[in-house]
Amino acid sequence: MRERQNVESKRKYGWVDKWVAMTGERARIDAKANNTYIIYEQHGQLVKEFPDGKIIPFHNDGEA
Repeated sequence: MRERQNVESKRKYGWVDKWVAMTGERARIDAKANNTYIIYEQHGQLVKEFPDGKIIPFHNDGEA
């Protein structure tokens, strides 16, 4: 937590980190309500996160 505070204080717009975190949390809530998943980058790789907490690699096979 302390490391995050140090990063925020060095940024010109420190509120951006909070906004991004809130957006991610909202996406998780929406995914749970709609029984779907979210896609994001983790360790340089795209992953799918399901409402039950399961995280699997995302492979874009051209599916819509």
